[in-house]
Amino acid sequence: MKFTEIDLMKWPRGQMFYYFSKMAPTGYSLTANVDVTKLRDTLKANGLKFFPAYIWLVTRNLNKQTEFKVAVKEGRVGYYDVLTTLYAHFHDDDNTISLMWAEYSDSFMEFYGRYIENQKEFGGNHGVLGQPLTPPPENAYTVSCIPWVSFSHFAVHSYENKPYYFPSVEAGKFYEKDGRTMMPLSLTCHHATTDGYHINRFLKDLQMDMDSFDSFL
Repeated sequence: MKFTEIDLMKWPRGQMFYYFSKMAPTGYSLTANVDVTKLRDTLKANGLKFFPAYIWLVTRNLNKQTEFKVAVKEGRVGYYDVLTTLYAHFHDDDNTISLMWAEYSDSFMEFYGRYIENQKEFGGNHGVLGQPLTPPPENAYTVSCIPWVSFSHFAVHSYENKPYYFPSVEAGKFYEKDGRTMMPLSLTCHHATTDGYHINRFLKDLQMDMDSFDSFL
């Protein structure tokens, strides 16, 4: 994991960063619907779980754009070379969640193996942190799913006043439309780092990867 400091005077969106982080701190949420028909078919044909594929695809496409990886470290604004998934694991026995994480890899099958091993080793742990001996890495962003609700909008609200610029991503329950399987996907972002352009590019690339997921196996 590498952190590179940003020269705000030379960064193309340096003025926007200052405006939306200092003068008018602003965040926003956007929910879109993605087609998961081909992705589900590919995963089913190969006996693979949907959730780790979903969080890998989201992470892969967030990692393509520097703007999604901006953070403040020791008072310095910069960006990480890669994001790590911090996901919620649901406990069927008491209906609670625990936070877990898996280091990202460009290889889906390598990431998938890490996810499965984490579930085996830590999946039974309750409490906020499912991996108590290993604190979440500093480049971890939140990605999760509410599989019981097919929402049209979802927003994350933070009540802690500290600089946080990573996106938060939430998926909802599948639903059928015109013979296709759709999934609502919400992104909550900080306007200091991302605009609609970045969200649009992310969603387009994500859909392309979902439709051609067999190329990653």
